[in-house]
Amino acid sequence: MSTLPLNILSIQSWVSYGHVGNAAAVFPLQRLGFEVWSINTVQFSNHTGYGAWTGQVYPPETVAEIVDGIEARGVLSTCGAVLSGYMGSEGTVSAVVGAVRRVRAANSAALYCCDPVMGDVGRGVFVRPELPERIAALAVPEADILTPNQFELELLSGQTVGTLAEALSAAHTLRGRMRQQGPRTVLVTSLIRQDAPPGSIETLAVTGEGAWLCRTPLIALDPPRNGTGDAIAALFFGHYLKSGSVQRALSLAVSALYALLTLTQRAGTREIQLVAAQDEYQRPAQVFEAERVE
Repeated sequence: MSTLPLNILSIQSWVSYGHVGNAAAVFPLQRLGFEVWSINTVQFSNHTGYGAWTGQVYPPETVAEIVDGIEARGVLSTCGAVLSGYMGSEGTVSAVVGAVRRVRAANSAALYCCDPVMGDVGRGVFVRPELPERIAALAVPEADILTPNQFELELLSGQTVGTLAEALSAAHTLRGRMRQQGPRTVLVTSLIRQDAPPGSIETLAVTGEGAWLCRTPLIALDPPRNGTGDAIAALFFGHYLKSGSVQRALSLAVSALYALLTLTQRAGTREIQLVAAQDEYQRPAQVFEAERVE
């Protein structure tokens, strides 16, 4: 008799056209063999990078209401993980943290991966000005895994990151603020450092047992494609849940994302080619190994 897939609760935004938030995270996780219970914080026609969209933001209370309904089915104890992404308001941050606590009350072994979506290099902070402080105060202390980009790492740690040593230091600062009972893993995405080979981009994973770096050629996409951070957070979390190995999860997630961006570049599309790249999620054709750096 085969074992049932692990259930993941994913609380993120949703778009009908294109791939960001849950529309970028759910499908890769399903292709990795997970059941995904998605709670959508917004329902938009498309991502906001186009400058115009339709749809609505759901009130934060909706998150708790949907968790109520799941709990009423008697299945909350079978939820093994929670993933969160863009949180558009202070109320949503509180609602997500509330959902995490309710899952943990039903299943103490459940892990929480928080993608602290707040901003990016070049664009600065693109969420409401009060949100970084709220995420740092409420979500970070509950997180087992954090997946900030380089800009968000600097924002959350209060440290400048220009070198590998600085990135490691900032990641360890963040680790000190995360849930003590968990693996306290920080995945730093879109790392461009002064002491790296030119024309490359890196992803850094930092744990209490060591740190690993995975480097790929930089695929120049203009404009940068939305949804890549959502996709790699899901891929890393999924592979980590499957293998328990940070090094393996880092290598496979980065390799899958590289394949996804390569396909997107070839297609010349504004949206990432999430469906076309599906065979790469489980077994990437080209694997970039993760190198131990600490």
